[in-house]
Amino acid sequence: MRYAKLVFTLLAPAVALMAADPFVGTWKLNPAKSKFKAGAPYQEATSTISESGSDLDVAFKGTAANGAPFSIHYTLPANGGTGKVVEAPFDAVSAKYLNARERKIIQSKGGKVLYTIHSKVSKDGKMLTVVHKGTIAAAQAVDGIWVFDKQ
Repeated sequence: MRYAKLVFTLLAPAVALMAADPFVGTWKLNPAKSKFKAGAPYQEATSTISESGSDLDVAFKGTAANGAPFSIHYTLPANGGTGKVVEAPFDAVSAKYLNARERKIIQSKGGKVLYTIHSKVSKDGKMLTVVHKGTIAAAQAVDGIWVFDKQ
């Protein structure tokens, strides 16, 4: 019995560390819950985050307020740091993980920060709240809170 308790005590933290990243999944923008201080809200948007080896693969697609489609794709190290831009109006991306359910992402171009994103997954894992601020395509200022529902 003691041996079983010892094994469980030693393995429990390892199992917790191997648990899936709470950001992984498909997230659909909930426009009714989202709020914009500056910039126009998207008509619709979906963020798909998947694990790819030791990285997170992030794809963000949808339709802008003016009806134009958009697509952003990048990867980030699962433990934070500098990522790789695949398709985006910025040329660099990095992430800092604040805790298991919260992270900060910085997108930049030519060494200048364009956009900051502070994301937090709810305790129940069903909602992603994203505070975003910066400049997007055509130098449009954006400032607000997006709310995404897990699909």
